[in-house]
Amino acid sequence: MNRQPPAAPAIASLPRRRFVQGLAGGGVLLGLSPLLNTVLAQPRATQTGAPKVLSGTVFNLEIGESPVNFTGSPRMATTVNGSLPAPTLHWREGDTITIHVKNHLKEATSIHWHGIILPFEMDGVPGISFAGIAPGETFTYQFKLEQNGTYWYHSHSGMQEATGVYGAIVIEPAQSDPVRSDRDHVIQLSDWTDEDPMRVLAKLKMQGDYYNYNQPTVVDFLQDVSADSLKGALEKRKMWNEMRMSPTDLADLSANVLTYLMNGTTPAGNWTGLFRPGERVRLRFINGAANTFYDVRIPGLKLTVVQADGVNLEPVTVDEFRFGPGETYDVIVEPKDEAYTVFAQAMDRTGYARGTLATRTGLAAEVPEVDEPEWLAMADMMGAMGSGDMAGMDHGAMAGMAGGSMTDMDHSAMAGMAGGSMAGMDHSAMTGMAGGGMAGMDHSAMAGMDLNKASSTVKHAQTEYGASIDMRVDTPRTNLDDPGIGLRNNGRRVLTLADLRTLGGPMDPRGAEREIELHLTGNMERYAWSFDGVEYGKSTPIHFRYGERVRVILHNDTMMTHPMHLHGMWSELEAPDGSFQVRRHTIPVQPAQRISFLVTADALGRWAWHCHLMLHMDAGMFREVVVA
Repeated sequence: MNRQPPAAPAIASLPRRRFVQGLAGGGVLLGLSPLLNTVLAQPRATQTGAPKVLSGTVFNLEIGESPVNFTGSPRMATTVNGSLPAPTLHWREGDTITIHVKNHLKEATSIHWHGIILPFEMDGVPGISFAGIAPGETFTYQFKLEQNGTYWYHSHSGMQEATGVYGAIVIEPAQSDPVRSDRDHVIQLSDWTDEDPMRVLAKLKMQGDYYNYNQPTVVDFLQDVSADSLKGALEKRKMWNEMRMSPTDLADLSANVLTYLMNGTTPAGNWTGLFRPGERVRLRFINGAANTFYDVRIPGLKLTVVQADGVNLEPVTVDEFRFGPGETYDVIVEPKDEAYTVFAQAMDRTGYARGTLATRTGLAAEVPEVDEPEWLAMADMMGAMGSGDMAGMDHGAMAGMAGGSMTDMDHSAMAGMAGGSMAGMDHSAMTGMAGGGMAGMDHSAMAGMDLNKASSTVKHAQTEYGASIDMRVDTPRTNLDDPGIGLRNNGRRVLTLADLRTLGGPMDPRGAEREIELHLTGNMERYAWSFDGVEYGKSTPIHFRYGERVRVILHNDTMMTHPMHLHGMWSELEAPDGSFQVRRHTIPVQPAQRISFLVTADALGRWAWHCHLMLHMDAGMFREVVVA
C-alpha cells in the first residue's frame, strides 16, 4: 500500500526546542483578546503546577471547563475545581470518605478511583458500574478506605482524562508508615494535545502511523548496509515491508501532537520541588498520561523504589524506571547538591517532561538530551524465537503472511533458532468455542504446564484470524527481566518487573482453581485494538465466580506494550517459575510477552478491564468482568 506522507500538524512549524519544551508560562491564559474572552465564555483561569491539597473525609469536586495555553494556542481543558491536575486528595486508611462530584459540563462525566478497592457501584465507570453523572447533576461517592499508599483518580467518560480530569491520591497508613522520609512530593506526569482527541483517533484510524516521525530513513538503510551488507539490509527492509509493519512503532502519538507535562507544567515551565540537603525525599510518581510511557531518571541521584501501585516493596535501588499510564512508583532519593533535574523522556524519544529538585526556587540543573530512538527487535515481534540468532533465516518465508500473521509462515525455516521448533503446532483446536473467544475457557487441564519456557503449543482463538489482527506470536517469551526497547544495555541500572517483590507475600495463599487466557490483539494499520481479536462492542463479559482464585494469562500478540488495568481486584503477578512476584493494579505487558497473575474474585459486581492507553481502550481493548 502506497501512502502519501501525512500533512504535518500545524504546531510542527514551531521551533523543535520550543515545541518540545512548551511555554514557560504554559497553563494559565494571560492577556486574552476580547474576542477570545467572548469565545471562552469568561471561564476562570486554570491553576496549574501546584494543585491544591484537600484533606479530610468530605470533599466537594466540581468538573467544568477552564482555559489553558501550553503551546501558544489557547485551548479549553476539562478540569476539577478549575485545576489541572485536579486537587490532590489526602486520605487516611480506615476512614469512610464522602465525595460530592458536581457536573458543570454539557455532557456526562464521571470519576474513577484508580486502584482503590471499593464497592463496584462506587467505581465510576459509566455503563458498567453506574450511569454516569448527567450535566447539572451531583453524584456522591462513599466508601471505606482499606489500603494506603499512592493512587490517583480520573474521568472514565469520553476523552476527559486526556483533556484534564486527573489528580493524585495519597492515603496515609492507619499505623506508622514503614517508609521513612523527611519530605514528600507528588509528581504526576501527563500529556496534553491541542487537537480534539477524537480527531486524533480519527486520523489514526485512517493511518496508524500518522504521528510517527521516526520512520526508517535512507541514513538508517546505509547504516544497515555498513553493518550487515547490502543483501542483509535489503532483506531486513523486505521483511518489515512484507509484514506491513514498522520497526519504529514505539508509540501511537509523539511530540508532534503531544506536550509532556509534570504536575501540569511544561518542561520550559520547570516544576520545582524543594528540599534541604541531606533529607530523605519521597517522590510519588504517578503516570496520569493518556497515551505516554515515560522513562524516569534523576541524573546524579539513585532512586530507591519502595512502592508500586500503592503497595510497599522490598526496596530496590536503580538509576531509571519505565512506567505506563495508570502505574505509580514511590521512590526515595537523598539529594546533597543544590539542584537536580527530574527527567522523564517519552518511550519514542520525541520529547520529555522535566522538573527540578532544588534547595530554593529559581535553580535548575542540566537537562539531558533525549536518548536516540531504537528500533524494535525481532524478540519484540516474535518472542522467544526472535531472541535467537537470525543468521540464515529465510525472510522470504514471511511473504505469505496474511496481514503480517506469524501463523502462515514456513516454520521449518526457523528450525535451528533458539526457542525451539514450531513443528507440530495445532492451530485448529479452538473451533467450537462459544463466540470463538477464550474468555470462558477452563484451562485447568493446563495446570501442570511450565509457563517459564516458550511454548510450541500456543493456541489462538478462532476470532484472532481476521482483518482486525496483523500478527500472532506463537513463541511468546515469559521473562520479566527485560527493561524494554530503548532501555536495554543503556549503561544505567533500569528497573524491571523481576526486581519488584511485594512485602509479606501474596494476599491469598491458595493456588489457582482454574485459568483464563486472553490475547492482546491489534492491527496498527487499521488502528484496531482488542482482546482475542474481539473489540469491546462485540464482546461478552468475562465471568469470575465469587471467592474463586483464578490464574489469568495475558499473551501479547502485538509489538506495543499495553498497561493492563483490572478494576476492583488486585492482580498478583507470578514469576516465570510460578512463584509470587508482586501485587499490582496495572501490569505492563511487553510485546510478544506472556505473563500470568492470580486474582482472588472477592469483589461482587461488574468491573472494567482494559488497556490504559486511552486510544487503545477507546478502539476496543476493553472487557467487562462480572463477579457473581
